[in-house]
Amino acid sequence: MKNWTDATCDGLISGATASVLSTAALMVCGKIEAGDPIAPTNAISHCIWGDISATKNGFQAKYTIPGYVIHHASSVFWAVILEKYYGHELDKSDASGTLKIAGVATAIACFADYKLTPHRLQPGFEMRLSKPSLFMVYASFAFGLAIGARAVRNKRVDN
Repeated sequence: MKNWTDATCDGLISGATASVLSTAALMVCGKIEAGDPIAPTNAISHCIWGDISATKNGFQAKYTIPGYVIHHASSVFWAVILEKYYGHELDKSDASGTLKIAGVATAIACFADYKLTPHRLQPGFEMRLSKPSLFMVYASFAFGLAIGARAVRNKRVDN
């Protein structure tokens, strides 16, 4: 098992990648379903401002910035957990194995997000998106985790 320092360093990279890709999915799905690409990110800030944030469209610093920061921090959190407990498996995996492990970690994160946390701590974007869109967001998250985890390992090989 990795130590927390190494898991955090590696998780920062894969978490950032997962955050960016899943935010892109939020924007595409938000544009299609809510008519606004920023609406799902605004909704994430409901843990601070309440469900009113889920009604906000367009960039609004009060809702959009905390929404993205919360999403990014959550992405890094899950990536660090992945690296801490499955980093040794990722070290031995090829790209398809890495994607499988990232998929399992994402399924655990989704379960925790919607079954283990109270409404106020849930992601919030589900208030603006359909279940198929949520699937796309979480799939993008898994893909981002996998890309980031492979990049970390490829960088080690290059050094």
